[in-house]
Amino acid sequence: MTIRTRRAVLSNSMAVLTAMAFGTGRSSAAGPVEHAVSITGFKFVPETITIAPGDRITWTNNDIVPHTATAMDKRWDTGTIAKGKSKSLIVGEDHLTEYFCRFHPKMKARLILR
Repeated sequence: MTIRTRRAVLSNSMAVLTAMAFGTGRSSAAGPVEHAVSITGFKFVPETITIAPGDRITWTNNDIVPHTATAMDKRWDTGTIAKGKSKSLIVGEDHLTEYFCRFHPKMKARLILR
């Protein structure tokens, strides 16, 4: 293998690994997608997620106090998420909304239908 060929293979491999690590989250089969939300510094990160019915959202609490992810209209709620714990929710049509933390109402985020 020539140096040029090795560089091309390495470049292509790095592009694939980068896409896997920082991809859009949408699988190539267009099936359900896993979305991760970190609760850090009294914020939902990311604050906006584009979702589709059937996707799963997992909130992980990295703060030292408990939080929730609760629909503004209260149609859905994760319940209390303790420090260091996670809770997940499968997205349905009724999950397309803004949400907040019941304990800290200034913490807000949004789900957008894909």
